[in-house]
Amino acid sequence: MLMILRILFSIITLALAGYGLITRNFEFQAYLILFLGLAMLVTGIQEFQQNKKLTGWLLIGVFAFSLFVSIQSFILH
Repeated sequence: MLMILRILFSIITLALAGYGLITRNFEFQAYLILFLGLAMLVTGIQEFQQNKKLTGWLLIGVFAFSLFVSIQSFILH
């Protein structure tokens, strides 16, 4: 289940990044950061399940930072 979520969030992230690069329209950048952070969260949970705690905490920290940046982008725009 986690692998499916990780792949789904990664595909959404790549689609939004590709859309932004091709059209030079960055209005969906906050969503891009949000889905990238969600992919990092799922990856962090998978790392915890494999007993790789340091990597898991690092990925969850990246998720928290990207969530903060995404919320700031939603509020400011």
